[in-house]
Amino acid sequence: MTLSFFDQFTSPTLLGVPLIALAMLLPWTLFPAPSRRWLNNRTLTLQTWSIQQFTKQLLSPLNHKGHKWALLFTSLMLFLMTMNLLGLLPYTFTPTTQLSLNMGLAVPLWLATVLIGLRNQPTHALGHLLPEGTPLPLIPALIIIETISLFIRPLALGVRLTANLTAGHLLMQLIASASFVLFASLPSVALLTAMLLLLLTILEIAVAMIQAYVFILLLSLYLQENI
Repeated sequence: MTLSFFDQFTSPTLLGVPLIALAMLLPWTLFPAPSRRWLNNRTLTLQTWSIQQFTKQLLSPLNHKGHKWALLFTSLMLFLMTMNLLGLLPYTFTPTTQLSLNMGLAVPLWLATVLIGLRNQPTHALGHLLPEGTPLPLIPALIIIETISLFIRPLALGVRLTANLTAGHLLMQLIASASFVLFASLPSVALLTAMLLLLLTILEIAVAMIQAYVFILLLSLYLQENI
C-alpha cells in the first residue's frame, strides 16, 4: 500500500540498483530506425515528416550558426516527450519528475549558450545586462537584477518541467484514490470522478508534450540571444 502520495516520485530500485538509468534508456528503443529502402513505411514517413516540421519551426528564427544545434534540440525534445508520456502508463516511473535530472539537462545547455555569446560577441552578450537608455542612478541595481535573471534561467527551466509533471501526476493520484474510495459508498460520484480522471489524463498527455516543447523552445531563445 502506498504510504505517501509522493512515493510515486521516488526512483524504483531492483536489488539496491536504481532503475532510473533503465527508464532513461527505454525511449531510444521505441523510435524506428530509417531503413535503406527508397520508400519507407507509414511509421517512418510520419516520424520523418513530424521531425522535419518541428525542426523547421524551431530553427526558423535562428541564423545559420544556430542550425548546428538542430540535431541536439530535436533529439532532446523527442527524448523528453517520450519519457513524459511513458510516465503516464501504470507501473512506470517518470525520470523527468526528478529535479536533479532536469537541472542536469538545463544547466549545461544554458551555460553553452552563454559561453557561445561571450566568445563570439562579448559586447552584445554583456549588453543584455544593461539596456540602452538606463538612467545613471539605476545602473548598479539594474545590472544586479539582470545578472540574477540570467543565472536564474536554468533553474526556471528545470523547475518548470519538474513542477508541471509532478503536479499533474499528484493530482491524478489524488483523483484516482478518491474514485477508488467512493466506489463502494457512492458509485455515481465515483463514476463522475473517474470521468474527471479520464479528462485529466488527456490533459496530462498534452502537458507532457507541451512541456518538452517549451523546454527546447526556451533553450532556442537563449541561443538566439547569443549568436
